[in-house]
Amino acid sequence: MLKFSKYQGAGNDFVLIDARHESFEPLQERVAALCDRHRGVGGDGLMMLEEDTQSQFRMRYFNADGGEATMCGNGGRCIALFAHHLGIGGLHKVFRGMDGLHTADLLSLDADGNGATVALGMIDVSHVEHLGASYFLNTGSPHYVEFVQGLDDLDVKTRGAQLRHDRRFAAGGGTNVNFVEWVSDGHIRVRTFERGVEDETLACGTGATASVLAAVLDRGSRLSQFRVDVPGGTLGVRFANHHDDTFTGIVLTGPARKVFEGEIAGNFL
Repeated sequence: MLKFSKYQGAGNDFVLIDARHESFEPLQERVAALCDRHRGVGGDGLMMLEEDTQSQFRMRYFNADGGEATMCGNGGRCIALFAHHLGIGGLHKVFRGMDGLHTADLLSLDADGNGATVALGMIDVSHVEHLGASYFLNTGSPHYVEFVQGLDDLDVKTRGAQLRHDRRFAAGGGTNVNFVEWVSDGHIRVRTFERGVEDETLACGTGATASVLAAVLDRGSRLSQFRVDVPGGTLGVRFANHHDDTFTGIVLTGPARKVFEGEIAGNFL
């Protein structure tokens, strides 16, 4: 039997495994089976919490197709809450992702203890590629950002799939794709097509972050804090410093919540 937990952050949902105590070999077909919404637990991805010698824990993230990926912002908030529920550290967490060290602060806990608002420290961004009126950058995962009008009417799955496989991004295994609509200065709406899920998701934390940084460059905004509305809710992105295409002190804030926990029968795996 394999014990697991299910968490979600702004509708981005994940299977979480405490790999310190559970034996789980993350073969691609095994991860994909667990993330299958019809025959498995269901999720946009799977995360393993492992021991780490230089931080409180290590986060390993896998997309729904079973492939191991780099960073997931909503997943980072969820695994920080998962760690809290496991009794790891206090309200301030330090953990290692594939893209480096991250901090996470639980700003508030829901009355039932199952949910929290979490501020997640993201990696610095030192390069943004300008592609005409669009942008390409890495906020822990690669993201293409395109500004649009009529976001609600956009066929995100079709257009996103085309851009995700564009030959410009082939060397890095393709890209995530974000479509952004301005609401006002400091306020944008975003819909994201995620590689590995191969569909639109309700939220993407690294995508929201990339969209804000691109928005600052696109409009020359002097603001350092943005509200980001996504189909699954609202996220906040802020940064401490910005010079040309370099951004430091980036923080992604949003909800995380435990949904349920359970056990998977051994013959499933």
